[in-house]
Amino acid sequence: MTALDLRPEPGAAAAHRLVLGHARFEVVQLLRNGEQLLLTLVIPIVLLVLMAKVEIIDLGTGTAARLDFLVPGILCLAVLSTAFTGLAIGTGFERRYGVLKRLGSTPLTRGQLLAGKSLAVLLVELGQVVLLCAVGVALGWRPIHPSYPIALLFLVVGTVAFASLGLLMAGTLRAEVTLAAANLVYVLLLLGGGIVVPTSKFPPGVARWLEWLPSSALATGLRAALNGGSLATHALVILVVWALVGFVAAARLFRWE
Repeated sequence: MTALDLRPEPGAAAAHRLVLGHARFEVVQLLRNGEQLLLTLVIPIVLLVLMAKVEIIDLGTGTAARLDFLVPGILCLAVLSTAFTGLAIGTGFERRYGVLKRLGSTPLTRGQLLAGKSLAVLLVELGQVVLLCAVGVALGWRPIHPSYPIALLFLVVGTVAFASLGLLMAGTLRAEVTLAAANLVYVLLLLGGGIVVPTSKFPPGVARWLEWLPSSALATGLRAALNGGSLATHALVILVVWALVGFVAAARLFRWE
């Protein structure tokens, strides 16, 4: 047990202020980071506009059919970029340069640190979702009988799954390895994780395995929720399993310095 764990807990109001203050700090740092903004905002928007206007992959007849597939997939990409890739890289370098260790000497407890990071991720994702949906509507996206509560459920569970996997990577690998691995996983899931390329485009034997990826489960769940309002139970179970496994592994293996 570290000194961080031995400090007395502040009052609830003070604890909330610490969490909100750290979340604000994390969001400001993100907005100042050009590479992170490129990853979280520019790339998803460019992909959405480009693939909606140019038939790079056969996603159905007409712009409306492509948008029904693309918008939920790009929302999945937004979660992947913020909750996994951005969080993993940022936390990995914070760990390397001793930022996490120095934060341990402040009134911020370990739980409040994680709560602040999680809140920052959710705030950034909220902005991404609003912006991407607005772009989708501007392009002609008109969801039919969507279930926004189900979509929100998938977004939250997907965030937990990807954030836990990102923290697991950042807490067990060197920062340089985390940087390379997180970007590699981002590209591989973008191309083969059911985000912008349907898994049906792959050979049947490969497609069956791709459906078990967290990105494929999240994208499938969002498409079912936003295109008809149905609950993709199988996809939700897969995503919950990824979230549980990632959370337990990160809690057991994460090294703070």
